[in-house]
Amino acid sequence: MIHFQNECLEAYAFQRAKEGKAFCGDSFYMTANNGYFLCVLADGLGSGEYAYESSQAVTSIVQSNPEEDVQTLMNFSNKVLLSKRGAATAIFKVDFREKTFEYSCVGNIRFYLYTPSGKMVYPMPVSGYLSGRPQKFRTQKFPYEPQSTFLIHSDGFVKNDTKPLTDKYQTVSAIANQLKVKQINKNDDVTFIIGSLLK
Repeated sequence: MIHFQNECLEAYAFQRAKEGKAFCGDSFYMTANNGYFLCVLADGLGSGEYAYESSQAVTSIVQSNPEEDVQTLMNFSNKVLLSKRGAATAIFKVDFREKTFEYSCVGNIRFYLYTPSGKMVYPMPVSGYLSGRPQKFRTQKFPYEPQSTFLIHSDGFVKNDTKPLTDKYQTVSAIANQLKVKQINKNDDVTFIIGSLLK
């Protein structure tokens, strides 16, 4: 489990490769400062080395351009996958000053935001995957409340119960550990990132 924290955010990331594979086909990257939090999760098609190559290409291009907006980063990610296997990709960027976040996704990655007031935000993904071909993206912008919890995961993730995610008395660390224990599916790569937007 990887722990990431600053004064505005606390997050935990867990990743495991498909059983018998030396490479995980999922890749992720997170970075933050006092102005924003940027996160990308890419799930390379299939599994193994070529899936890893595709997902790593996406996270590398995002890592190299953290100041860009989400729409631009999705375009960069798509272009870098030309002649590669392709990848489902989700990118979101939180603006701590405006209390908003932008989200865009192509493929079977899922994102949920749970607010302290009991609302759930579930941006609708676009079906398919990034492959270098010309493509339109749906980039959505949402407000958020301080102390909201988010969860983003690849399709190998097992989520039987959302109750811990809405329990405001549990720490994000405790919830992350509960989710980790539930990851019993070893027939696919799995990645999840859970975090709390503190301010």
